[in-house]
Amino acid sequence: MGKRRSSRELALQLLYQLDSLISSNSEKALIQDSKKEFWENCGVNNVGRDIREYSDIIINGTLDNIEGIDKIIDKYSRNWSISRMSKIDRNILRISVYESVYLKDAPPAVTINEAVELAKKFGDEGSSAFINGILDSVRIDYCKGESSL
Repeated sequence: MGKRRSSRELALQLLYQLDSLISSNSEKALIQDSKKEFWENCGVNNVGRDIREYSDIIINGTLDNIEGIDKIIDKYSRNWSISRMSKIDRNILRISVYESVYLKDAPPAVTINEAVELAKKFGDEGSSAFINGILDSVRIDYCKGESSL
């Protein structure tokens, strides 16, 4: 498995864990404590430095931009409010929208493919198609420059 995929999996696991804190607008200190505990329990020494660094970029960027990310997801998820989505689907979408729209670090097709793979591994049987549809709509608008943050 590639380092970036490992980073995304770890980011997904932590964002999944933090989901209820994010939803309730908990104190940043509580979120920071949870992140610290996650890395301690996951065995910081068992995770390569570059994997941890990219995971932190994804996690921190997603958390720092959560309101804008959630607005984008809401815009493209017709008939599904973000609160109705499963925690897994919601957080895969958050990671992918962050990488695509804010980080712009990987080609959109790669970001979508990685999200679909995460959905196949961690989501239910409909997750990958659901995520693919939303992210493809995001890609079309943001690549054409029709939308802005």
